[in-house]
Amino acid sequence: MVCDVLNFEKLALTYSQSDRARKAAKELCERYDFVPVEQADVIIALGGDGTMLDALHDMLDVDRILPVFGINLGTVGFLMNRYHGSNGLIERLTEAKKMPVAPLKMEVITQKGDRHYAYAVNEVSLLRETFQTAKLEVSVNGRVRIAELAGDGILLSTPVGSTAYNLSANGPILPLDSRMLALTPISPFRPRRWRGAILPEKSRVSFRVNEPAKRPVAAVADSKEVRDVAEVHIEIARDKEMCLLFDPHQTLDERMLAEQFVT
Repeated sequence: MVCDVLNFEKLALTYSQSDRARKAAKELCERYDFVPVEQADVIIALGGDGTMLDALHDMLDVDRILPVFGINLGTVGFLMNRYHGSNGLIERLTEAKKMPVAPLKMEVITQKGDRHYAYAVNEVSLLRETFQTAKLEVSVNGRVRIAELAGDGILLSTPVGSTAYNLSANGPILPLDSRMLALTPISPFRPRRWRGAILPEKSRVSFRVNEPAKRPVAAVADSKEVRDVAEVHIEIARDKEMCLLFDPHQTLDERMLAEQFVT
């Protein structure tokens, strides 16, 4: 696995186009020699959580997975470390805590029968395309659990993504080592009492769109959207496991715990 053996000899740098990120990138380039991503052992990502997700998806697209050390020069920076200037970067990498993260793999079959595939680090969401309520059949491991969920949609979240869209939809926050997934409805109308489920990460979750012509639905894996879907199948892509690096005193476990006590 990518987290098992780490080498920090060759660093690549990626950064957002914000003024803060570009300034920090210039400072780091003056102190360290960076190489192209295809030659690197680890990626340094400067920006916010969007920058981190972009870096992870870029690696998934070319099937070359490297560990990533994110530095927050954005807004929230939930997946990032603090910026302490250009000094001590190698020492921080050497002492960093490793966090393996496996994405979701989404398979979509459209109303025309086309198949699309995409990966999601945070979540896969199904959303109604029009004013018409979405009606979805929900299955887990080949068994129909809800014949018809009516509402704005539904999402399946990883532990990393459980504090993002999932939390906004009143889904549960999952500990990173829980090996669970959060299945959360979005503005559900029927069944009224169902508020979601927590599933083992080995689960295969499927959705079928009821009345797709009248009630079109889009499927979104993080930021990649496929419209007019008929079926969606989702499972963990363990073969695409990635590695995030964090300062020892600044782990995602503590951040997730703190999120649950925000008033």
